Amino acid sequence: MSKEGLAALKLAVDEVKSVINTLTDEEWTRPSGCQGWSVRDLVAHMSSNYKETVDPSPAPAEPINLPAERMMDMLVEPRKAWTNQQILDEYLTFCDQAVAVIASMQEEPLASTPIPLADLGTYPMHSLADAYAFDHYCHLRIDLLAPEGPVERQVPAADAARLAPAIGWMITGMPQMQQGLGRTLSAPITLTLTGPGGSSWTISPAGDDIVVTPGKTGNAVADASSNGHAFINWGTKRSDWREHCKVTGDESVAARFLDALNII
Repeated sequence: MSKEGLAALKLAVDEVKSVINTLTDEEWTRPSGCQGWSVRDLVAHMSSNYKETVDPSPAPAEPINLPAERMMDMLVEPRKAWTNQQILDEYLTFCDQAVAVIASMQEEPLASTPIPLADLGTYPMHSLADAYAFDHYCHLRIDLLAPEGPVERQVPAADAARLAPAIGWMITGMPQMQQGLGRTLSAPITLTLTGPGGSSWTISPAGDDIVVTPGKTGNAVADASSNGHAFINWGTKRSDWREHCKVTGDESVAARFLDALNII
């Protein structure tokens, strides 16, 4: 999926450029769909990630052992004093260079090299393309643009080329991102995503962990079905899964797991 993720990321970067280049001063200040962040903060998050990808800050004397979300906040915080233009310039300066760095990770020996992502787990480096494709899809199409976000702009419709890698990252990360998630699942369930990028997966308990396998199995006690785009929204706890999902079978088993699920 990761070369598809790289293609999706290139599309997303072009779309983000087209939007943030046209933001008014007032639009920069609006609350985004990402809780606690303004549009400024949202763009600063994306720009700072790209800067660190291309030109990493010096490593601290003592290792930082913080959750990934807190580390993201720490990159945004010093940029709160920046002007809108400075944030825009940082994004435009580093975005294409960062895509080139991520493209280099699609070939060996880097592709299969494991990289730890704080508390989110450890992944082969090639999968960072999917991670960035997910990050940009979510922040652009959920947090920034209407109807969920505060800014009215037109971008191309979300097709499978844009959405499938984002969903793929969420499915890949699901078994690693939350310790003890298996304790919320008493029996296997299936997740069915419809529309572009959609597919089905079986989620099974494995002690404190979960195992996610492609397709449906006969021993699943429930199925949770939603649109693939909506999964980006509710799977990241931006909205309640009950607003988007239809559950068939044992809803109590599915509900306990879905209530706990929070993909970063």
